[in-house]
Amino acid sequence: MTATVTTVEAIEDAAAWDDRASVLACLGETPPRIPAWYGYDAVGADLWVELSRLPSYYLLPAEFSLLERHAAEVADRVGPFVAELGSGSAAKTRVLLGACQRRRPTTYLPIDVTREMLERSAAELPAEVDGLDVQGLWGRYEAALAHLRAHRPGPLTVVWLGSAVGNTTPAERAALLDDVAATLEPGDRFLVTADLVKPGDVLEAAYNDPPGATAQARFRLNQLAHFNRTFDGDARPHLFYPRARWDPETSAVVGHLFATEDQTVTFRGLDHSLDLRRGDSLVHGYSVKFGRPEFVAEADAAGFDLDREWIDAVWQYGLFLFERR
Repeated sequence: MTATVTTVEAIEDAAAWDDRASVLACLGETPPRIPAWYGYDAVGADLWVELSRLPSYYLLPAEFSLLERHAAEVADRVGPFVAELGSGSAAKTRVLLGACQRRRPTTYLPIDVTREMLERSAAELPAEVDGLDVQGLWGRYEAALAHLRAHRPGPLTVVWLGSAVGNTTPAERAALLDDVAATLEPGDRFLVTADLVKPGDVLEAAYNDPPGATAQARFRLNQLAHFNRTFDGDARPHLFYPRARWDPETSAVVGHLFATEDQTVTFRGLDHSLDLRRGDSLVHGYSVKFGRPEFVAEADAAGFDLDREWIDAVWQYGLFLFERR
């Protein structure tokens, strides 16, 4: 079948790609935050694949196990059009797509900000899932969802894997859930994974390098380097030390880049400077861990009814299928 990639935000439309207002808001937080999406340039996408294979990174095998066990049940309940937020390599999604394609002709609409990864997966998937139609959408979540609303293909399922729903602040998460709900019509489905609360030592081990490994650190420092390039910054990544810490008050693993010496960092493209003392941090991301009732309640507030759920008893990791009401 076919494989195409559509740009959903025109490069020449500066306003469509200009996220300076939201970036400045993040840098104005205490501590300052670099938005997580800057981790996913071409280098970062490959580094994420590497770190996700670390033995301590339980999330990937937990999610794979749930999808492999329940893909047939999910495929029985989703429509012929499957859009995925942050599709990456689509390594996990292939299990679900294969089950869907065995039941009916399926069109897959992967959404990603990393064009190289999107083009690669779009080219590979039709050969691996016989008969699958792939129509990639290159752009941010919001633009791709707006594109789907304007060019609705038919009965639609939005998929959001990798427990990426937790890589948000409460306000960001509510806005994204509302945006997904606005893209779907009653009866459409929303398949999402969420990592549930577990002991802090397990969580910190998952988000920091084990002895002898460097993938986590290289991924985090590449995020700072990518941000630097984007906004003409003079941050020196070698003067930062990455470390993730569990914060029980916010129920989140908070990723920090700690300054190893006093420094002033200027991002000329934003006309913004940060004065950092040794030990101050830049936050590179959040990984919220949910209580199951609270997560379902957040989805309910956005307009979703729980249809099915599958929870991994060992890792307390959940796969949730919601229906748009």
